[in-house]
Amino acid sequence: MRLRESGVDVLVRRTSHTTVRQTLHKFLGHRKPRQILDFENLLHKANPDLVVISDGAALPPIELVEFCVARDLPFVSISHANSEGWWPNDRVAARYRKALSMAVRCYFVSEANRRLAEKQIGTKLVNAEILRNPFNVQFNASPSWPSGEAGELRLACVGRLHPPSKGQDILLEAFAGCPWDTRQWRLTLYGEGRSIEGLRRLTANLGLAARVEFAGFVGNIEDVWAAHHVLTLPSRFEGLPMAMVEAMLCGRPVIATDVGGHSEVIEDGVTGFLAKAATVDAFRNALEEAWQRRFDLRKMGELAAMRIRQLIPDNPIRVFSERIMKICGTRSSDRGRKPPAEVVE
Repeated sequence: MRLRESGVDVLVRRTSHTTVRQTLHKFLGHRKPRQILDFENLLHKANPDLVVISDGAALPPIELVEFCVARDLPFVSISHANSEGWWPNDRVAARYRKALSMAVRCYFVSEANRRLAEKQIGTKLVNAEILRNPFNVQFNASPSWPSGEAGELRLACVGRLHPPSKGQDILLEAFAGCPWDTRQWRLTLYGEGRSIEGLRRLTANLGLAARVEFAGFVGNIEDVWAAHHVLTLPSRFEGLPMAMVEAMLCGRPVIATDVGGHSEVIEDGVTGFLAKAATVDAFRNALEEAWQRRFDLRKMGELAAMRIRQLIPDNPIRVFSERIMKICGTRSSDRGRKPPAEVVE
């Protein structure tokens, strides 16, 4: 709504396709996915000055990038995560090397993601830049340190309920059994997802139902940190999660796996704790270190709040918008067209 009020053309693309449409698409001999063809048709009609391809994976869809190159459409890509398991084969890697070299910018949310992407496709991306995502708390957020039952450690895990990426199963198993069964602690899992029933069953099977709460989606993140001491991020892969930035802005230390951009933000033992790998044993070791230093957690949270404000701009949206508008303005004056529309999935 605010985009439309600002004069932006917002085109909503429906991502769901019926089985009949998918079958017909294949029957007609189309080699490209239906969704890619939809985007190509849209771009052909809009003829924008700049295409911004924002993707949750390591690299944008190769067919879409190649379409932009073939049509001489300036484009930037934004990659929000990466994983060691996402390697393209040699043929596709060669296509990426050629196509991404033509991008105006290749944005990544962490240096680790950028380095891994360059390794995966076999070349250095000289047009790469690091981009910071927006966050959902005030930049000067300062919720009070939680009070309550003396000695009880309150931990939160914030993110979609998706064990293949967010690793909630690692976290639950790390808490199972001795010595955590005799300690005072509680864990709240925030978020939604299709794996909630499986995670509930795992919680019950591990004997943790009395200590673990599933709180669903919450709108006010600062309220989360007014009630919890520590963020846990047992992710199997990452970009630079907003949950971590928000927790640190709120003065909370983070216990996380050493994946993605976590180590670029967390100083192990100073502003949080890093598990050496996304495994139960490694995360259990990080939890143990946090427990042994539980009386230092408040001070660590204060240091975390200082550290994150040194790394993250107070208004990432404005920073990115200025970059894009500078690129778009240059391209628009060159090509004599109106600013591009935004496509919302």
